[in-house]
Amino acid sequence: MSICDGRVVIVTGAGRGLGREHALEFARQGAKVVVNDFGVQLDGTEPSSAEANAVVEEIKQIGSDAVANADDVADWAGAERLIRTAIDTFGRLDVLVNNAGIVRDRMIVNTGEDEWDAVVRVHMKGHFATAHHAANYWREQSKNGEQPDARIINTSSGAGLLGSVGQSAYSAAKGGIASLTLVEAAELGRYGVTANAIAPSARTRMTEDAFVEMMKKPESGFDAMDPTNVSPLVVWLGSAESRDVTGRVFELEGGIVSVADGWHHGPRKEKEGRWDPAELGPVVKQLLAEAIPPDPVYGT
Repeated sequence: MSICDGRVVIVTGAGRGLGREHALEFARQGAKVVVNDFGVQLDGTEPSSAEANAVVEEIKQIGSDAVANADDVADWAGAERLIRTAIDTFGRLDVLVNNAGIVRDRMIVNTGEDEWDAVVRVHMKGHFATAHHAANYWREQSKNGEQPDARIINTSSGAGLLGSVGQSAYSAAKGGIASLTLVEAAELGRYGVTANAIAPSARTRMTEDAFVEMMKKPESGFDAMDPTNVSPLVVWLGSAESRDVTGRVFELEGGIVSVADGWHHGPRKEKEGRWDPAELGPVVKQLLAEAIPPDPVYGT
């Protein structure tokens, strides 16, 4: 038996890059897959179902079952249709992998309102809308006495955890996704749902132009930026084996898997009553001296 035999999985943004590799690996591990991709160009134009359909054909060629869906995950009704596609086609939904995203990389002073809104819409609303509709399906199952063994796997980024110069909108959206994952884990555990996130480093259509040198394929040896390196953990997180893991963010690069520590309460200083602004300078300096220095922002 394979690790995901019989499970029904949705992967968003699965027409290319990381999403495609996730979908294929789930299929190899016995899952039935809904391949979602809006199919737009990098500038957000020319939606097409061609990429999703092509991945479905690849999955069928390896002996598994799949169906294509070309809905926009950041459209409320489209996200609901996506969840219904899994249920209506395969009779259930076990795993939601939120992977779809876009970039509009610019410095803060050059970022336009439309660019900011587009990035936040696709990443944050796209993650929330699909999870909302999936969570309602799983809650209804739980209330009917059919406790799910379900998974949400979100896609954050090192930019979301540490920040990245020239990626203010992307960093903010990916940081929001990490926090959203924590809330999903806390709220949905009672319904048999876990929520985790990954922060991958890989060569994709979104990253290859932004980080040209880092994303080059090596002439020989192990390709640390190959997106296939990321999918094994995603598939494991989607399996029944991961039911005790929730509310965590995993960083992946090449053969490295690590757990991000996230924010913690740090040193503190307390007095009885309200602080006077003039006395806070030494207090803040002492707290900063005692605190663990933050990791540097990418690009600095």
